[in-house]
Amino acid sequence: MVGIVVVSHSARVAEGVKELADQMAGGCKVIAAGGLEDGSIGTDAVRIAEAIREADSGDGVALMVDLGSAVLSSSLAIELLGRAQAERVRIADAPILEGAICAAVQASTGDKLDSVLNAAEEARGISKL
Repeated sequence: MVGIVVVSHSARVAEGVKELADQMAGGCKVIAAGGLEDGSIGTDAVRIAEAIREADSGDGVALMVDLGSAVLSSSLAIELLGRAQAERVRIADAPILEGAICAAVQASTGDKLDSVLNAAEEARGISKL
């Protein structure tokens, strides 16, 4: 099953998004990778790489990111992985909360990584009003 890693500058944001995704789509592995080791705001490529390894069951991992440097740290984290694993990891161009929930729901159905990413990225067009 495709895993999901939530990458936020804030550990609390990452944990909150994970909590909601787990509630909506229990069954797929969602890992929070937010903040820095000392509890401060930021992103850490090593921490993200560890989360990817934890989330990966062999079917791939979708990374849900919040802000620009989270993309940079996530890209670096992918480079830290072995080649075979790195090929199964992609960063979704999606809103972190809605995208993570849509990705988790799609992943819980057993769909492939491309379908999970597509579901996350379609969340950009969800109207709230």
